[in-house]
Amino acid sequence: MGKDREGKYIPPKGKPSGKGDESELGLRPNLEGTTLEQDGDITQRYTENEEKPAANVRVLHPNRNVLKGEEELAAPKPRPAAGAPSHSGKQITPEGITEINTLDREIFTQLSNHRAPLTISVYLPTHSRGVEVNEQQDSIALKHLVRQVELALLSNGAPRHELGPLMECARIMVHDDQFWRNQREGLAIFLAPGNCRFIRLPYSVKQEFYINHTFYLSPLLPLLTADERFYLLALSKHRATLYEADAWGMHEVEVPGMPRGVEDVVHFEEKDDQKLFRTSSSGAGQGANYHGIGAGKPDDKANISMYLDEVDETLWKEVLHDSNIPLMLAGVEYLHPIFRQRTKYRHMADAALTGNMEHVPVNDLFRSAREAMEPWFCGKCEKAIERFNNNTGNKLSTTDPAEIIPACYYARTDLLLVAEGAHLWGAFVKETNQLQLHDQEQEGDECMVNAAVTQALMNGAEVHVMDPDKMPSGAVMAAVMRYQQI
Repeated sequence: MGKDREGKYIPPKGKPSGKGDESELGLRPNLEGTTLEQDGDITQRYTENEEKPAANVRVLHPNRNVLKGEEELAAPKPRPAAGAPSHSGKQITPEGITEINTLDREIFTQLSNHRAPLTISVYLPTHSRGVEVNEQQDSIALKHLVRQVELALLSNGAPRHELGPLMECARIMVHDDQFWRNQREGLAIFLAPGNCRFIRLPYSVKQEFYINHTFYLSPLLPLLTADERFYLLALSKHRATLYEADAWGMHEVEVPGMPRGVEDVVHFEEKDDQKLFRTSSSGAGQGANYHGIGAGKPDDKANISMYLDEVDETLWKEVLHDSNIPLMLAGVEYLHPIFRQRTKYRHMADAALTGNMEHVPVNDLFRSAREAMEPWFCGKCEKAIERFNNNTGNKLSTTDPAEIIPACYYARTDLLLVAEGAHLWGAFVKETNQLQLHDQEQEGDECMVNAAVTQALMNGAEVHVMDPDKMPSGAVMAAVMRYQQI
């Protein structure tokens, strides 16, 4: 052992220095001839008492689920399809899972006609951005719903070994990180043996599940019945942009030949000390051409009028000539009356957005436009209620479910109003015209409100899902019949 310049001994390399650093690991410095084995009592103090462990030692929680691996149902672990990536933040697209991108009456009919000994409908509100996405709240919510479905099935005597394959698609969705980063406002999942479909919904829904032999489709009704399309024309001196919107969102419409501002239509030239101006069509509208000579340029209002003429001509030729949905204006206020005076389109909405819209985000523009158009679209529900009231005298209107439900099956219903979220449990046999309604769900029952809605839609009736407070006489359902039954 060597010494330093002051005469102190220096321990050999690789051995404890005797400074007591080992005590942080639960070992006492070995300075008094004791062995490391004799110091075991110190180390034991960190591990033998789980009620009060040392602060720097990780101890499993006493309430931990030690049977976590056994609580899953006896089912194979979800596996991605051949060639699909793993769960680690990448999208899984297994065979058998189908996304319904657009719900039309044909697909709705397919879903409504699907019959199986066991079908499961799951509805979940979701988020497209924000802390809910970052913290995976939606996937956790679906995981809990899947577990509730499994417990409900087991309590009703469903064989345990059959649940694994049935719920596999939902479990795969739970673990697909990319799937949850591409959501909208709601999610609908339909599960049956050999059938797994889902729809990303543009509106929020109530979190619930429905176990039956048919799918629960009433929450999808707004996708089929919300006829709330409108155009929005955002005008400025530098740009004219056409958007198409509905109840759920808005997107820009590419209009060939749309002029790119006033200067794209009105051009100025100097010749022989004279200032000349001319206008030229941008191509699509083939608007009028103007030429002039004067002491100066035409005033700004005349230029704008020429520009808006060209905008209107182009829109008419490319988009609006065969359309009848409302067109709403957005832009600085003085542009509105000029365009309204010159346009050929006869379906101009009274509502308008005023202000400079050039730098407003599309989502913000849509929210403002949708709010301004609300009175236009609310009139449809009000007219439906008025129609119901006008037919009470001739006995074509009724709020009796025992009359309405069979009428929906036999195509007698012309107008159907149902309260949002309402359920009536029972069963109907079309062949014998036998209807049973129960106060509570019984074995073999289905939601007859859901059945009435699907049958009415398939038979061409006008259907509205309404706020319960707006339903006639506070009824669960109300209808106007096409004819009186003899």
